[in-house]
Amino acid sequence: MNRAQRRRRAGRSLIRRRALIRCLHGATLWLAFGAAVAAPAPELVWRLVASHPHDTAAFTQGLVLHADVLFESTGLYGHSELRRVEPASGRVLARQPLAANLFGEGLARVGEHLYQLTWRSGRGFVYRAADLERVAEFRYDGEGWGLAFDGQQLYMSDGSARLRVVDPHGFRERARLLVHDDGAPVQRLNELEFADGHLYANVWQTDRIARIDPATGRVTGWLNLSGLLSPMWSAAVDVLNGIAWDADRRQLWVTGKLWPRVFVIEIADDAKHDAPSPPRPGL
Repeated sequence: MNRAQRRRRAGRSLIRRRALIRCLHGATLWLAFGAAVAAPAPELVWRLVASHPHDTAAFTQGLVLHADVLFESTGLYGHSELRRVEPASGRVLARQPLAANLFGEGLARVGEHLYQLTWRSGRGFVYRAADLERVAEFRYDGEGWGLAFDGQQLYMSDGSARLRVVDPHGFRERARLLVHDDGAPVQRLNELEFADGHLYANVWQTDRIARIDPATGRVTGWLNLSGLLSPMWSAAVDVLNGIAWDADRRQLWVTGKLWPRVFVIEIADDAKHDAPSPPRPGL
């Protein structure tokens, strides 16, 4: 091989090495970008502000706070109803029972009306918030779990990772939203609530609440509320369920099925990875 041939061969080798470096560099960038996109959502920092009595006979399925009144949808066959509750005392001010064959589920306020789902009957009801008078009924396919209103449309859960986006007028489905975290669907979404443009969702049979971007379905943060309720109550209660937003005080009200207390918490503006848990009230 003469000198010219060796130079041509060395040149081709250099070109291949540079191409390989560019390829590997691109792959590295792609992997880094992919890892960032699929990173798990951080745990949100929160603090306990107050707690109030809650009826231990209330199998909470939906919770709404409006004008210093709590509205609560309760479940279980033969015990389901819509309630108007005094927040500080937990005293039931008014109630509207469901038929014994209906299992009450999610609740949302739309203007001066309340929308209530039922579990497996495919029936929902509209009430006047002022007096809990039932004024309309609507139908839907599948199961009804949680319900929340963003000011224009309703978001409905059915225990899966997909939320239905529904027109409150006629309850027509507009779209579906897949909720995901770290590249995987988040299953068993239950009670829903909007707060400051975020959608919060209880995850059934856990002590966690997901904060969701309603435009993309991506989980942007997690509330870990394990230990919020004292272990002394564990044998007598069911799971965490029930989220209400106090827009004036910028606080979340949370409770659970058959829980003796409803808790008021505040969330820090910024989420932190591996943030230490705040002191637990143990009530």
